[in-house]
Amino acid sequence: MTHASDQDRVLIFDTTLRDGEQSPGATMSHEEKLEIASLLDDMGVDVIEAGFPIASEGDFRAVSEIAKNSRNSVICGLSRANFKDIDRCWEAIKGAGRSRIHTFIGTSPLHRAIPNLTMDEMADRIHETVTHARNLCDDVQWSPMDATRTEHDYLCRVVEIAIKAGATTINIPDTVGYTAPRESADLIRMLIEKVPGADDIVFATHCHNDLGMATANSLAAVEAGARQIECTINGLGERAGNTALEEVVMALKVRNDIMPYATGIDTTKIMNLSRRVASVSGFAVQFNKAIVGKNAFQHESGIHQDGVLKNVETFEIMKPADIGITGDNIVMGKHSGRAALRSKLKNLGVELGENQLNDIFVRFKDLADRKKEVYDDDILALVSISDDATPDHLALKSLRVVCGTDGPQQADMVMVVNGAEKTATTTGDGPVDAAFNAVKEIFPHAAKLELYQVHAVTQGTDAQATVSVRLNEDGRIVTGSSADTDTVVASVRAYVHALNRLVVRRDKTGGDTKEISYKDAG
Repeated sequence: MTHASDQDRVLIFDTTLRDGEQSPGATMSHEEKLEIASLLDDMGVDVIEAGFPIASEGDFRAVSEIAKNSRNSVICGLSRANFKDIDRCWEAIKGAGRSRIHTFIGTSPLHRAIPNLTMDEMADRIHETVTHARNLCDDVQWSPMDATRTEHDYLCRVVEIAIKAGATTINIPDTVGYTAPRESADLIRMLIEKVPGADDIVFATHCHNDLGMATANSLAAVEAGARQIECTINGLGERAGNTALEEVVMALKVRNDIMPYATGIDTTKIMNLSRRVASVSGFAVQFNKAIVGKNAFQHESGIHQDGVLKNVETFEIMKPADIGITGDNIVMGKHSGRAALRSKLKNLGVELGENQLNDIFVRFKDLADRKKEVYDDDILALVSISDDATPDHLALKSLRVVCGTDGPQQADMVMVVNGAEKTATTTGDGPVDAAFNAVKEIFPHAAKLELYQVHAVTQGTDAQATVSVRLNEDGRIVTGSSADTDTVVASVRAYVHALNRLVVRRDKTGGDTKEISYKDAG
């Protein structure tokens, strides 16, 4: 087998904080963005697209701070094809050890019509803006948005212009998830063969998953000569999402025999990052998701179980440890101590500071008093809801729900609002609806409930329920989550968690939402 040092190097460009955050409802707080960026840097991501600096003051501050804190990764900011965007992007990223400006414009017939530019006018705009970006930064990436639906002759023309103007990376986006693997490969191959100067720059691929082919399209592009893959953790992104980082990285690792390309990713950190992104974004990972799904390493079929017991390779093509999951024989219960919990968390791929560990240990003991055995998934649920430093403007003190079969349900609630106790008794169509109505009576608000999800963490009648909610108030979108063996209590706490985040968002924005709207750059 070819050694990694002898292989073609494929750069991993993570856009979880930019394209991933464009998923409706996936908005992250400032602190969460900094945390995710630090984890990506530590995992070995080559380029972190930290955001779109001109979108809002919040985006600018986040990108700027990520740039100043970066240790290894190139920090990239996105900008449209105009001088104002590019200047703002440079201001945000210039504090990084290594910076990159990523500028884009839509080149397909459909997208050329948006700014109402002729082909020649757009070509001139590309030359001017890429030149301006290169005068500010030595590392410039350019993207022809909707490249896969752009006429080939025109695509070759504008790529050549961008290269001559100083672009060092040319990204070819499948903005709407339209292409297929053979087309993806053919497009990259054509550009490398036809465009002068193509041998001196890096071609990148950015695929969306609308037809379920993002990973396949990205890998096909690499085989044709692309040497950078744009992707997100858990495949987060607009509509059906982006190429999933964990999928392309593990595909290159597991099938290195037929795809002899190397990345710099520490794959043992994948699982922890996946869980954290799921938690802060409010987007749960589907159970059968490749690589990081709950069922990815579980076997229920008798034939499969028998085979795995005899030889794990019969039905597993990769080791759980490869992505940061380590098995152990520690059974957790109410007599387990802090050292056992720390060991369990480490084996689950979770590294915590002492304060975080203490917080989770208190929650763990409370849960263990109510459950005979605390499963791994129970502990991970505690981790997912414990890392939020949002101030508690609102806190649930007590809740009593009266249920019957012949009338509305009733909720008697006591909440603490900014230090003062308030009570409410309300009814509703079911216990959760009654409880949510009590929250609204105690803390009136205009936020619309856009999402309410309940997941059983484990099996059995004493299983924890993990609840996620998403609220939207005049364009401010927030998520909240909680876990409890009582589904109604978990629901109320998740709702209150979201409201607390909404209060913080109101304070920070002064009632404003994002300053501009923008299209995806891929």
